[in-house]
Amino acid sequence: MNLTKNFSLSELTKSQTAERKGIDNTPSPEHQENLKLLCTAILQPVRDHFSKVVTISSGYRSPELCTAIGSKITSQHAKGQAADFEIFGVSNKALADYIDSELHYDQLILEYWNESDPNSGWVHCSFSQGNNRKQYLKAFKSNGATKYEPMV
Repeated sequence: MNLTKNFSLSELTKSQTAERKGIDNTPSPEHQENLKLLCTAILQPVRDHFSKVVTISSGYRSPELCTAIGSKITSQHAKGQAADFEIFGVSNKALADYIDSELHYDQLILEYWNESDPNSGWVHCSFSQGNNRKQYLKAFKSNGATKYEPMV
């Protein structure tokens, strides 16, 4: 099932952990609609702008998959509203900055990016129809814990 021109339901639900553990990672119709909105509002415009493949590392996560990987079952991934991704050959900071300046989003997190390595980390972005906060954060490790700070 295609969600947009360049994104399919299968790539937004693929999970090696789910495959390995035999977890059903099939989204409900409501969650499929959220994934389509995410692709339409965020992922497809990113693909069109950079004219490069957008590699999804994590999209939809069923409650069972969330539990298996230590994620919260209330995360936007579990609602089909978020994806983690990157574009090889494009700095993740440049990718996140483009999204921040040009697109409507709920939460945008530049995850574990290091200025000395432009391809480090990845981008997390969510879209929530009618409830977008446009919150831009960076995630980093401090004393072994993940911390979040607003991007300035």
